[in-house]
Amino acid sequence: MKKINLKTANEQVREAWNQNASFWDERMGEGNDWVEYLVWPATERLLGLLRGERVLDIACGNGLTSRRIADMGAEVVAFDFSEEMIHFARKRTTQNADWITYFVIDATDEKALLALGENKFEAALCSMALFDIADSKPLFRALSKLLKPDGRFVFSVAHPCFNTSEKAHLAEQEERDGKIYTVYSMKVYNYIDSRIERAVAFRDQENPQILFHRPLQDLFSPGFEAGFALDAFEEPTFPPDLPVGKNPLSWNSNFCKIPPVLVARMRLLVK
Repeated sequence: MKKINLKTANEQVREAWNQNASFWDERMGEGNDWVEYLVWPATERLLGLLRGERVLDIACGNGLTSRRIADMGAEVVAFDFSEEMIHFARKRTTQNADWITYFVIDATDEKALLALGENKFEAALCSMALFDIADSKPLFRALSKLLKPDGRFVFSVAHPCFNTSEKAHLAEQEERDGKIYTVYSMKVYNYIDSRIERAVAFRDQENPQILFHRPLQDLFSPGFEAGFALDAFEEPTFPPDLPVGKNPLSWNSNFCKIPPVLVARMRLLVK
C-alpha cells in the first residue's frame, strides 16, 4: 500500500472495533442474510471440517464462526485484537465452551501468533475480516508454521472487484419489446489501487470502520510468498427470490448476478 502508516492504521482499526463492538454484536448476533446466504455456506464447503480437527479462527469478532465450528465437532482457538469483541464472544459462548479458547491477539503480531503453537492446526479461518488487517504478510508467514502440512486456510472478504467504497449501484429504465424494465447494475471507478476505505456496515452506524481494499493480486500474493497455493474459491450471490427490502439499491436480489463476497481456500504446500 502506498503512503500508509500501517502501524497507525492498525491502531485506528482496533479503536473503531472497540467502539463498535456493542452495536455490531447487537446487529449481527448469531448472523444475518449475508452470513446465511453468502458467507457461511461457501465457508462450510471449503473448510470441509472433520470432527476432532483443530481450527484457528482469526479475527473472530463476537465468536459467531467459532461457535459454529465447535458445533461441528472441531476444537477452536479463536482470537481478535478488539478486547470488547472478545468480551461479547465469551458472553455468547454458552454451549461447547470447553471446545473454544478465546485470546486477545493482534493478527499483525507474528510473534504472538506463533506462540499459539506451530504445526498445531489442520485448518484456519478468517471470516469477513482479512480486509480489517492492516498488514496480512505477518499473518500468512505465521500460518505457514501454525498449520500442519497440507493445512488449509479459508477466508472470505468483500469482493474486491465489486464491493468497495469506490463504486455506485445504479437503477435505469429500459424499454424492450414494448415494455419498461428497471435494470440494476454497478459502476466501479477504482479497483486496482490498494487503499484505506472508511465504511459502515449499517446505515445507522455512527462510527465508520476502517477497511483495507486490496485488488486480487495484493490479496493473494502474501499467501503465495508464504508457501500457499490457491486451492478453490467461490463468488456467492444473493438468491433471485430473496425479498428486496426497503432499499432496492442495497445488496439484494436485484444484484443477484454480481457477487458481493469472495470466499477462498489456500492450501499450504508440503513443508
